[in-house]
Amino acid sequence: MNRLPVAERREQLIEAALTVASRDGIDAATVRAIAAEAGVSLGVVHYCFQDKDELLRSMAHAITAQNLARSLDDLPEGADVTVIVSAVLDALWDTIASARGPQLLSYELTTSSLRHAELNQVAIEQYRGQWSAAEQVLELVEKAAHVGWTVPRAHVARAVVAVVDGFSLAWLVDGDSEAARRGLQGFGQYLATMAVPVELAPEALDHGLPPGTSARADQQTTA
Repeated sequence: MNRLPVAERREQLIEAALTVASRDGIDAATVRAIAAEAGVSLGVVHYCFQDKDELLRSMAHAITAQNLARSLDDLPEGADVTVIVSAVLDALWDTIASARGPQLLSYELTTSSLRHAELNQVAIEQYRGQWSAAEQVLELVEKAAHVGWTVPRAHVARAVVAVVDGFSLAWLVDGDSEAARRGLQGFGQYLATMAVPVELAPEALDHGLPPGTSARADQQTTA
């Protein structure tokens, strides 16, 4: 067996776990099955992850990161916010629709953790990760379109996650990818109506910032 740094071995095991669980379901993702998929001993899995709870949390984070990565490629800098939001949602949906197994698995991770008290932290961290990822995307949209939001970014992020979740779950049921895409684009048009020039955003007004300056930037310069 090749000896790898722990960080690389963990990534290998997470990928193996995602492969097994996406293919055969969350219940099939036992430590033994994951070790066999990765071609390592059981001891290696136990060495890299304290318990199955930690491994499941890592799987949830990996799915979120994979969905996020492609949606952030080549944001059209300086374009109208409607165009930017549309591009982000379109890329996000392309990623989700091309990976049905992992998307189904993300819901299995949620429901399984809610059914078992010892795994409850998985669902909590899963959604914290998704909300955080949505905030990152919104912040990049702000910078590309030079806008802020009429409500706090964290509130917008939760709405985005809820809507994407809803269309994703419906698509898993009916398989109508284009209906989901159209629905997300309609939400994107609504989302764009919540954008305002950055100097009019509550975050900027609360901090008394000059036009074109974000509260985050102000905090960084005074830290």
